[in-house]
Amino acid sequence: MRIISDIFAYTSAEMPKFNSISISGYHMQEAGATQVQELAFTIADGMEYVKYGVASGLDIDKFAGRLSFFFAIGMNFFMEIAKLRAARVLWHRVMTQLGAKDERSKMLRTHCQTSGVSLTEQDPYNNVMRTTIEAMAAMLGGTQSLHTNALDEAIALPTDFSARIARNTQLVIQEETGMTNVVDPLGGSYYVEALTKRLVDDAWAIIERVEREGGMAKAVAAGWPKAMIEEASAARAARVDRGEDVIVGVNKYRKDNEDPVEILAIDNHAVREAQVRRIRQVKAARDEAAARAALDALREGARGDANLLALAVDCARARATLGEISSAMEDVFGRYGTQPTPVKGVYGGAYVDDARWARLEDGVAATERRLGRKPRMLVAKMGQDGHDRGANLVSSMFGDLGFEIVPGPLFQTPEEAAVLALAKDVDIVGASSLAAGHKTLIPELIGHLRDAGRADIKVIAGGVIPAQDYQALFDAGVQAIFGPGTNLITAAEEVLRLLGHNMPPQGEAA
Repeated sequence: MRIISDIFAYTSAEMPKFNSISISGYHMQEAGATQVQELAFTIADGMEYVKYGVASGLDIDKFAGRLSFFFAIGMNFFMEIAKLRAARVLWHRVMTQLGAKDERSKMLRTHCQTSGVSLTEQDPYNNVMRTTIEAMAAMLGGTQSLHTNALDEAIALPTDFSARIARNTQLVIQEETGMTNVVDPLGGSYYVEALTKRLVDDAWAIIERVEREGGMAKAVAAGWPKAMIEEASAARAARVDRGEDVIVGVNKYRKDNEDPVEILAIDNHAVREAQVRRIRQVKAARDEAAARAALDALREGARGDANLLALAVDCARARATLGEISSAMEDVFGRYGTQPTPVKGVYGGAYVDDARWARLEDGVAATERRLGRKPRMLVAKMGQDGHDRGANLVSSMFGDLGFEIVPGPLFQTPEEAAVLALAKDVDIVGASSLAAGHKTLIPELIGHLRDAGRADIKVIAGGVIPAQDYQALFDAGVQAIFGPGTNLITAAEEVLRLLGHNMPPQGEAA
């Protein structure tokens, strides 16, 4: 929060036309938040930032007009439109209460991005329609700018072909439809107005709880917003797996055979080597004494009350790297550690009296009797990919089945994940991947386990992994791969087979 305040102070003085911060709710909905939760927590975040800025001595009207927001736009068409309309109502209310006088300070300006979670690996050309519908919702809700996802982003990073379709989706809406000629085109619709009012009231109730409990920073530290989001995520996943929420081409109207899609292949080794080489060149060409002096000044400023952004800019001008700047502040502040806590009972609660779930529970119990303890799974999240929705769902679902779950913290190295797997004596490691690091991170993890004499620990992979990469991962020792849209019940059956339990076919007793 100090860094945020310093950003406000520096940019309002030195860069008055710069949008100082993007207050994001996108990651919340992508993690499983409902529209009400995303709306409430994002506005509450904005409140907290403004309060800290004012407490640091800034005039609210000197920086608040340059705050901007960032929301996700999913497939619930009218809810997303109403959410953006409700966000403007709430921000005006909040800023008025906080003492803003300039009307510009009370205006909510937002960027939106179509949902990544709504994209499917199966029948991926359906994603063109999904992105178009979401883009229309963002426009009708009044976004100032928009990012449209490409059709292949549930499979790999987008190709130029798919990115052009995503870009042109915006151009067609802008240039051919006439939709952008009207401000708030659905204003006055009874349904949209009523939905907007409901979202305002429901989100305000959550915001009031946040304020009663001391603000958003304290709420985040207490962990209840994250738990609320993960409960919503688990409930949604269970509805999809049960077919109660339909996803076309995934759990209904599925094709008999998936057509191959041309993907963008990334050579992770070459990218890493090129970046390492570039950093070495920068360090070799810079004035090393000046860089070290700037980093020392940043450390000293962190211990005191100097403006951290100003000092970081000085470091950058002296050609210090982002890693060095971050590490300098870490030397003083430490580093925030993430320790996931899987929610319990939500996924399993949706499967009460379900015969297939009961067979799985019997299988876990039989495995426990054979091992003399519960089967133990590490859910690992390696690399710089902070999207942990899939990892959290797997943890929650397998925990409800009776597994002992070891939830790995975000941003682990393969070596750190292996050390944790060995320390906890796990039977299986589930490696979750999204950001194209699977071809390097997962084989490295397997290598560390083998070097430690624990090749018996089985490694499975899940997430955004192109089918073209499956064989390379199998060759590296991966036992099973579960792509986006995998039914978690089916995944659990396969995991139990890997652990030596013969799951009976559907309809037979365990």
